[in-house]
Amino acid sequence: MNAFEPNRVAAVPLSGARLDLEPLRLDHAAEMAGALADPALHSFIGGAPLPQPELRARYARLLAGPPDPTTTSWCNWVLRLRGTGAAVGTVQATVVPGGAEIAWVVGTPWQGRGLAREAAALLADWLRERGAPTLVAHVHPEHHASAAVAEAAGLTPTEEFEDGERRWEWRA
Repeated sequence: MNAFEPNRVAAVPLSGARLDLEPLRLDHAAEMAGALADPALHSFIGGAPLPQPELRARYARLLAGPPDPTTTSWCNWVLRLRGTGAAVGTVQATVVPGGAEIAWVVGTPWQGRGLAREAAALLADWLRERGAPTLVAHVHPEHHASAAVAEAAGLTPTEEFEDGERRWEWRA
């Protein structure tokens, strides 16, 4: 692909050293409701864990796609630990003509193992291979683990803040 075209970017299966990234499906909701059930996951981002029916509804909205699929693509994956088969988190990319905004979350029982780093780096590399000119993430300034994930994905902090979160970015 010569030019970066968001409407041509769609989630596909990806594999890392320890993780398989599965494109999001509705049936992931039941498993992910348990994996993401710890309220501590929301200490920096706000909100609360979603019960399975609400998570399934959220996944249905994500899978339906953005309001304008000609200019935006929503790519979402579930992280599956290859050794056990457990669904341990998610990564996502909102892809627009200027690049992509990425995000990640790993369930509390699997944190501290470098899984978010592996998944975010895998996602960032995949987007770069597709020609993304810019990658962006927003990280709470006190969330040091998430800052380390952004750095592992090749992003650097900027002086810009949005809703109390620091903008991290990579530019081609």
